[in-house]
Amino acid sequence: MIDLVLSIVGLVILSPLFLILIIAIKIDSKGPVFFKQKRVGIHKTYFNILKFRTMRIDTPKDTPTHLLENPEQYITKMGKFLRKTSLDELPQIINILRGNMSIIGPRPALWNQYDLIEERDKYSANDVPVGLTGWAQINGRDELPIEVKAKLDGEYAEKIGFMMDVKCFFGTIFSVLKGDGVVEGGTGILEGNTGKPNDSSFS
Repeated sequence: MIDLVLSIVGLVILSPLFLILIIAIKIDSKGPVFFKQKRVGIHKTYFNILKFRTMRIDTPKDTPTHLLENPEQYITKMGKFLRKTSLDELPQIINILRGNMSIIGPRPALWNQYDLIEERDKYSANDVPVGLTGWAQINGRDELPIEVKAKLDGEYAEKIGFMMDVKCFFGTIFSVLKGDGVVEGGTGILEGNTGKPNDSSFS
């Protein structure tokens, strides 16, 4: 109920910002404003996460950003700003309204991040609702190796509750304002991990 109420309030309050960002994205580059990406939700079910598009439409599809040759050439000017400020994540408020996500919880893994999903199984972190932000996001974000990220997600699953969510919520605000832990194309990896696909996949 808290997720539902806050997401509705958030959409109403942020609607002018949404409109500004939509116009800016359309002016900056060709292509759709939003893109969908297959993610893993609670109990390892799949859903399509929504984000603002930050890359050109000619970016190789289903290729991890860090594996692209000179990935900076594919990120739009507006995309750099959106990624730096985490504003590209705002459309996930719609996912929260749909019941795919919660405001607080482990960040939903990509469908092919098998190592992260497997690591989370060790801590029962796949059995709680995924979130817009979470305990791992205020303790390192992109800089965290998979093992550490999964362990932090497990800590959240173990201590899940109102006070834990409050810590994550306000911790996220401070992290975003400071730009902590943001690595372009970055994601902690284990051996054999292919990283995360870029956002040029719109289906």
